Amino acid sequence: MEQMRWADRGQLLQPVPAGAEGRVQAMGVSRMGAVQPLPGLFTFWVQLRGSSWIEAREGRFRLRAGEWIAFERDSRPQLQADRRGVCVGLALGPSVLAQLARAGGPQLYAGQGTIAHGDRRTLVRLWRRVSAPGATMDPAALRPLVTHIAGLQDAFAEHLPRCPGRSRGRKQQVFGRLQRARMYLEGNRDRVVRIAELAELTAFSSWYFSKTFHQVYGESPQEASARLRLEHAADLLRETDMMIGEVAAACGFDNPCSFARAFRTRHGSSASAYRNALRGGQATAAPRPEQPEFRKAA
Repeated sequence: MEQMRWADRGQLLQPVPAGAEGRVQAMGVSRMGAVQPLPGLFTFWVQLRGSSWIEAREGRFRLRAGEWIAFERDSRPQLQADRRGVCVGLALGPSVLAQLARAGGPQLYAGQGTIAHGDRRTLVRLWRRVSAPGATMDPAALRPLVTHIAGLQDAFAEHLPRCPGRSRGRKQQVFGRLQRARMYLEGNRDRVVRIAELAELTAFSSWYFSKTFHQVYGESPQEASARLRLEHAADLLRETDMMIGEVAAACGFDNPCSFARAFRTRHGSSASAYRNALRGGQATAAPRPEQPEFRKAA
């Protein structure tokens, strides 16, 4: 286990030039600190206070207090905390993940979601244990923390059986690829994402990707993209003073009329009425379900 590294007050943690294969790295950022882990590591982050922005291969993400996010090994995330932000993370190399799997450890996937206060306290306690000076990277020592992280992904369990494949290993492989696509949609809520982009990301054909995505999540990639963009619009209406037309453009809608119709269908009111109701305390933004909670197929 490497020494825990922390970036604070505008510091940038640069990756130590060494192989990623057997790496176990605990990291933290706070108050405008930034970090970019070494390429080739699976990374998990949880926001304890404030918020952070993350740039990755899958796009741009905002992590708020009480939320977690995980990235695959080739995502190359770079995270920066805001002026009040505190975020902790764990990076695991391929051989470490393989050792955990051989020891009966759980499978981890890319994704994002929320974490309850009690679970957050438990996670921080386990994170401090593995990041303590002299801590070992033995799978037995890492397993409590990794198991707790996997527990935050329990919502994925209902989707895994819907993946094609005769073996559990094949289903896990397919689901992992679909999660990458789901993250790509989350990270590009400012534009229309083409099916061809998602198919290339998952190494599936466009037809097979669309079919499998709908089979597993209960909605098409196009429906998921539209829903996420409209949720992003609701966030912008709540958190910024952008004009309605600017919000529409920032969510990938070139036509204000099509945005108005789509927003009313999704949120039950016009964008201006939605903002006024929020400011008057009469409405709340659309809930942000723990990913990947999708609408069930009919």
